[in-house]
Amino acid sequence: MAYLINCPFCGPRPSDEFYIKGDASKQRPETIGDGTLDTWHDYVHIRENVRGRMAEHWHHTGGCRQWLVVERDTVSHEIYAVTPASKWKGSSTPARKTTGRKTTARKTPARKAVRGAKT
Repeated sequence: MAYLINCPFCGPRPSDEFYIKGDASKQRPETIGDGTLDTWHDYVHIRENVRGRMAEHWHHTGGCRQWLVVERDTVSHEIYAVTPASKWKGSSTPARKTTGRKTTARKTPARKAVRGAKT
């Protein structure tokens, strides 16, 4: 279902011209070091499936190719705000609860040697 998104650069455009790229409320960890591996793992891989209002990164691939932050309701698709990503200072939506569970990275199996391959 297409609906209109008011792009700050192009004006009202159909949502089919955009790609959703993920949650905009996640904060990037400061550094990589001791004790931050779990933090980085959560930042890169753990996503919440929010039902309701949330801020998302959108890319206007079918138009100006700009990155935007769209605050919308994921149930009704009502759009509350569209802001260029470079000017977005944070969400007007309340902070969501985190689960507080600790995740651990899985060990990946060793690669099998391919017959005849040079290593």
